[in-house]
Amino acid sequence: MLKTPIARGVALATLGATLAIPTMAQAAFIEDTKAGLELRNFYFNRDFREVANTENSKAEEWAQGFLLRVESGYTEGTVGFGVDALGLLGVKLDSGGGRTGSGLLPADGDGSADDYSMLGLAAKAKVSETVLKVGTLQLKNMAISSSDSRLLPQTFQGAQIVSKEIQGLTLDAGYLNRANHRNSSNNEGLAYGGKGNRREGTNAAGNPVLLDNAAITEDADDFFFAGGSYKLTNDLTAAYYYSELENIYKQHSTNLVHILPLGDNQSLKTDLRYARSKDDGSSIVDNKALGAMVTYSISGHGFGLGYQKMSGDTGFAYVGEVTDPFLVNYVQINDFALQDMKSWQARYDFNFASVGIPGLTFMTRYITGDNVERGFGQSEGKIWERDMDIGYTFQEGALKNLNVKWRNATARGNVAAGNNIDENRLIVSYTIPLM
Repeated sequence: MLKTPIARGVALATLGATLAIPTMAQAAFIEDTKAGLELRNFYFNRDFREVANTENSKAEEWAQGFLLRVESGYTEGTVGFGVDALGLLGVKLDSGGGRTGSGLLPADGDGSADDYSMLGLAAKAKVSETVLKVGTLQLKNMAISSSDSRLLPQTFQGAQIVSKEIQGLTLDAGYLNRANHRNSSNNEGLAYGGKGNRREGTNAAGNPVLLDNAAITEDADDFFFAGGSYKLTNDLTAAYYYSELENIYKQHSTNLVHILPLGDNQSLKTDLRYARSKDDGSSIVDNKALGAMVTYSISGHGFGLGYQKMSGDTGFAYVGEVTDPFLVNYVQINDFALQDMKSWQARYDFNFASVGIPGLTFMTRYITGDNVERGFGQSEGKIWERDMDIGYTFQEGALKNLNVKWRNATARGNVAAGNNIDENRLIVSYTIPLM
């Protein structure tokens, strides 16, 4: 780490020095501070294959992101105090009329904004192995997960407490009431992001059809979650979370992960997931989501098979906007979480370090889903998607630690307008350690 006086000054200015803390108490606060600046360059191209059903024939934008992360140490004493800071800046490099909507940049009239920014702070306190944070949070658990698949990450406002007092047991609970989305500078109220049901209706000719009733307009002021994970054995981990989006849904999520060592650089990983979602007073949410993923790994190769099934009166329930749902078949474009949908996944990974090329990785997968009712006289609803990721992190030289990733996806379906998409993403990122 580069611990220069300038870097320390930047970090302390961002955090806000607490002059009331005695010098000795400040020692760990300063010395344990970590700071880094990530430079993220992002090109996004999504080609809509059904031009008549979309406002734009494609979404194509290029932007530069700056992500400053500062995590202070803790003051000395039984209760240690600290502050974390997150500074985000996105700058438009290329966009234009008819090409917006990539999720990289916020809308600005008929185009995209030239830049946008956000500063988030979180106060934290630590007692033994228990940490409480209040303020700007990035979360990743079964109940809610901040999306980081565009230029800048999604963040939330609220509080979270994580405790690891017992070996192998992690307890996690929190409360959220605002969200700053991936292409926004403003914290907004929470909303529903999951799938609704399909109800009977009629078309212009008076013939019966099924109408999409996914939209839930009820605002949610609060989101609560509580749960944790426990390592039952060295190879088996169990997890459970309860979550509630006020007035919209209540959810129980369970997860069981088992890794069976097979010797000679081989293992078999089994990931089982089940979630039960119900309405919370003013919605139609009713969903049971079952998922399973089995992955066989051998000498850099990974072969995976997945299955996901939705049942109940609606699709899967999760917080909007564009949070990452805890689903086996949540992939680059689709989540395969429509009402009654069944989907299968085949996946292959390869780490080239096993053949003497460290830093180079490859992934490809194919997901197909069906059993979606489209309405009277219409064929069964189906969607398929094929993804491919190639990434390389430079290992030495002037470009050491520079990461380059190309993500490609093709999706086709007949469920709704916009199912037919070709997409490419090129991401170049580099993190500069400041402290």
